[in-house]
Amino acid sequence: MIRYEIPRGWIVYDRLAIMEELIGAKSAMMALTGIPYQRSWADELQRIQLKREVAGTSRIEGAEFTERELDAAMRETAQQLETRSQRQAAAAVATYRWLAGLPADLPVDMALVLEVHRRIVMGCDDDHCPPGRMRERDQNVTFGAPRHRGCEGGQGCKDAMQKLTEAVGSVFLGHDPLIQALALHYHFAAIHPFLDGNGRTARALEALMLQRTGLRDTMFIAMSNYYYEHKVGYLNALHEAGDTGHDLTAFLKFALRGIESQCRRLFAEIKLQVSKALFRNTVTDLFGRLQTQRKRAISERQARLLNLLLDVDDITLAELAKRTGHFYTVKQPWKALIRDLNYLIELKAIAAEALPEGSGYRIFIRLEWPTKITETEFFRQVKAMPKAKVHGFLST
Repeated sequence: MIRYEIPRGWIVYDRLAIMEELIGAKSAMMALTGIPYQRSWADELQRIQLKREVAGTSRIEGAEFTERELDAAMRETAQQLETRSQRQAAAAVATYRWLAGLPADLPVDMALVLEVHRRIVMGCDDDHCPPGRMRERDQNVTFGAPRHRGCEGGQGCKDAMQKLTEAVGSVFLGHDPLIQALALHYHFAAIHPFLDGNGRTARALEALMLQRTGLRDTMFIAMSNYYYEHKVGYLNALHEAGDTGHDLTAFLKFALRGIESQCRRLFAEIKLQVSKALFRNTVTDLFGRLQTQRKRAISERQARLLNLLLDVDDITLAELAKRTGHFYTVKQPWKALIRDLNYLIELKAIAAEALPEGSGYRIFIRLEWPTKITETEFFRQVKAMPKAKVHGFLST
């Protein structure tokens, strides 16, 4: 069994060995914080990120819940939910939302650590773990494989946590902010000062520190989602640091790759929203300039089709027909839908792809269309409305 010992140096690692990962993480963060976005997009993506974070941090600890149960946990308080897993998720949601509202200069001291833990376990694990109270004497814990033992309960926990929080406000400051956040995560988990909720508290403190690296005005990245998706690598990296006298190199390399991947994932999601906004603006501009009443009526249907496809990304032809039935008040709505789709395919605004074994077609938006279409080409195509070339796979 590997026993915890307070390190001589709180942040020890091979700077050269982690340089590539650090540069990758910081570059991805710069790209993420530099991309323009609408506040409404950020609010929705923040909700998605929070859901990923909560799901990840709970599932790492073995919590099991369906997507519907997780959605309920994000809406309700812990006391309103039935399962412990749901209550843990609800407590995590409330904790992360509370963390997001804290002043950026609030020190990460003992009082804050105890309050984070109190919120993480209150209403879900307080039947066996006193919220915000460190382990007492003779309350020792082991974890991991190979087995590690946290610091001694009682005064041992108090001394270790006091020294760690003091280091956060002193020696930590000589290192990159990303390194500081990850080092706090590791050392807190290694000390394991509470009877339960240590991993969740460590990841919440890391999230708080990462918000202060420049993500606060954008949104936090769901590192717990990364840790859950790579759970074996995550636990191995933590254990390797413990096995090597708190050398953080392996854990930093692993976690910095996670920061880069999560930043790039979020960047791609914001970029997708930007592309959709450009597509909607192009549709409004070009289709809105059609002059005759008949062409405007037809183009309004097509614009509604495009907006629906933007919302769903892709859809089968059969499902699209069901969802657009109210668009068509003509005698033959199916033929009208096919004509509209053929026209939009000819315009290269959308595409159709045959599904396996003749089971239908998949219809999807071509997001690059606004960067390809010219006014001249658009109005040339309009002359063929409402009739467009008939494609074999979408024949009327």
